[in-house]
Amino acid sequence: MMNGYTDIRRTGWVAKLPAAFEPYILLARFDRPIGIWLLFLPGLWAICLEATGFWRGVWLVLLFALGASVMRGAGCVVNDIWDRKLDAAVERTRGRPLAAGTVTLWQALGFLAGLCVLGLAVLLALPRVAQILGVGSLGLVVLYPAAKRVTWWPQVMLGLTFGFGAPLGFAAAHDGLGWGMVPLYLSVILWILGYDTIYAHQDREDDAVVGVKSTALLFGERTRAFLAVCYGVSLALLVVTFGLSGFGVWAYALLVVPGVLLAWQIVTLDIDNPARCLRLFALNREVGLLVAVAILVGRVTL
Repeated sequence: MMNGYTDIRRTGWVAKLPAAFEPYILLARFDRPIGIWLLFLPGLWAICLEATGFWRGVWLVLLFALGASVMRGAGCVVNDIWDRKLDAAVERTRGRPLAAGTVTLWQALGFLAGLCVLGLAVLLALPRVAQILGVGSLGLVVLYPAAKRVTWWPQVMLGLTFGFGAPLGFAAAHDGLGWGMVPLYLSVILWILGYDTIYAHQDREDDAVVGVKSTALLFGERTRAFLAVCYGVSLALLVVTFGLSGFGVWAYALLVVPGVLLAWQIVTLDIDNPARCLRLFALNREVGLLVAVAILVGRVTL
C-alpha cells in the first residue's frame, strides 16, 4: 500500500466552509457523494421499475435522493462511532473526525440525532408499507459496522444494508411488495458485494494488522474470479427481473453497456493500487445509472 494514502479531501467547496462545519461534513462524507449515489441507485431502479405515473415517479425519486443523502450521512456517523479506534490505526481513515479527535463522541451522537430526524421526515412521506420497511432497515444500519469483526463477509451485510433501497423503493412505488422485488434485491446485493470488495482492497494490509475481516482479505489474488461471479450473477438476476416485467429486446440490449463497465473493473483491477481501486469502485455510479436507463426504456417500450 502506498504510504500516506487517504481518500479524505479537504479541498474544493469543503475548504470554503466555516472551520466549525468541516468536521461534520467530513464525518457524514458529504464531501464524497459517491456513497450517496450508491445508496440511492437501488431505490431508483425499483422506482423506475414500478412507479405508476410520471409525476409520482419524480416525487419518489426526489424523496429517495434526499433520504439517501441523509441516511448515508447517518450511516457514516454510526460506522465511525463503532470504528473510531480502528480508524485511528488505518492509514486511509486515521484523518476521519472521530479518529482524529476533531469531533467528540457526544457531538457525533447529536449530529446523528439531527440526521435521523430528517430521515424520519422523509420516511413519513412514503406509503405505510415503505415506512415499516424503512424502520426495519435501521437494524441493518446499526449492525453493519460489527460485521467486519465477526465474519469474512461484511460486504454481504453492506449489500443487505445499502441495497435495501430496492425493496423500499419497490414498496413505495408499488404501494406493497411483490415477487419482482426478489431478483432485483438479490441482484443489488451481489453488485454491492463485488464493488465493496474492490473498495476494501484499499485497506487490505491495515485490516490484516488490526484484525478486521473482509472479502478482499479472504479472496486476495483470486478477487477477479470472485468479482466475475458476483457481477455475472447480478446481471443474470437483472435479466430475470426484466423478464418478469415483460421488457422487450431494447432493455436487454442496453443492459450490455453496464455489463461492459463491470467487465472493465474486473480486467483492469490492481489490488495493490489503492487509488485505482477507488476509481473502479466509483465507476459503479455510472453502472447504476445505465441500469436505470435500461429499466426506463423497458418500461417505455412495453
